[in-house]
Amino acid sequence: MRTARTHFPSAVAMHGALLLYMLIALFPIFVILINSFKKRKSIFREPLALPNSDSFSLIGYKTVMEQGDFFLYFQNSMIVTVVSLFFILLFGAMAAYALSEYRFRGNLLMGLYLALGIMIPIRIGTVAILEMMVATGLVNTLWALILVYIAQGLPLAVFILSEFMRQVSDDLKNAGRMDGLSEYQIFFRLVLPLVRPAMATVAVFNMIPIWNDLWFPLILAPGEEVKTLTLGSQVFIGQYVTNWNAVLSALSMAVIPVLILYVIFSRQLIRGITSGAVK
Repeated sequence: MRTARTHFPSAVAMHGALLLYMLIALFPIFVILINSFKKRKSIFREPLALPNSDSFSLIGYKTVMEQGDFFLYFQNSMIVTVVSLFFILLFGAMAAYALSEYRFRGNLLMGLYLALGIMIPIRIGTVAILEMMVATGLVNTLWALILVYIAQGLPLAVFILSEFMRQVSDDLKNAGRMDGLSEYQIFFRLVLPLVRPAMATVAVFNMIPIWNDLWFPLILAPGEEVKTLTLGSQVFIGQYVTNWNAVLSALSMAVIPVLILYVIFSRQLIRGITSGAVK
C-alpha cells in the first residue's frame, strides 16, 4: 500500500506531462486548420485569429478538389501506410518474440543487427534502393514504398517489442504449452494481447514518418497514379508563387486520419510509453 502511494503522484505527473506535450504538439495543427478557412490576406495579417465573416473563405478547398486527383492521393497514402504498419507489426512482433523467448548462440548479435537500422538512417542507401527497385521493376508502384517503409520501421519495432515481450510471464506461456497450444497459438492468443500497448506505440511512431514522407515518394513513386498525399500537395508550391490557401487546405485534410488514429490509440500509447516507469 505504501508503494502505491509513493508512485501514484509520479504516475499522475507523467500522464499530465504527456497530455501537456500533446496539447503543445497539436497547436500548429490548430493554426493550420483555422487558416485553411481564411482568405489569403487574412492568413498573413492575423494568422492566430479565428475565421470571421470577413476572412472566411473556402477557396483553398475548392482549388484542392479541382486541381489534381486528391482522393487518389489520399487512397494511395492510406494503402501504403496501413499495409506498411501491418507488416511492420507482424514481422517485428515475430522477430521480437523469437529473440525474447528462445536463447541461442548469437542471440545478442542478432538483436543488435536488427536494431542497427535505428542508428543508420535508411536514406543513406537511397541510390542503392533506387537501383534495386529499377532492377525488380517496382519503380512507380506502391509496393516500392511499402517495402522501403517496412525495412525502415522494423528496427524500432523489434527494439521496443522485444523489451515488452521479455516481461510476459513464462508461467503463462508454459501453461499454454501444457494445454496443447502451438507456438503460433501462444504468440497470437497469449503474447500479442499482453503487449498491445507496445504495439500501439510502435504503430504511432511509424505512422507519422510514413504518412508525412516526401523523400521516397518523390524518388520511387513520382507517377501521377501512385502519388501520395504529401507529394500531391506539392503541386501548389511553386518556385516563385505558392498557393497558401490550397496548401493549408490539403494539409488540413491530410492530418484528419492521423488525428483519428491518435484518438484511437491515445490510451494504449500512453500506457506503452509509461509502462515500466510508473510501476
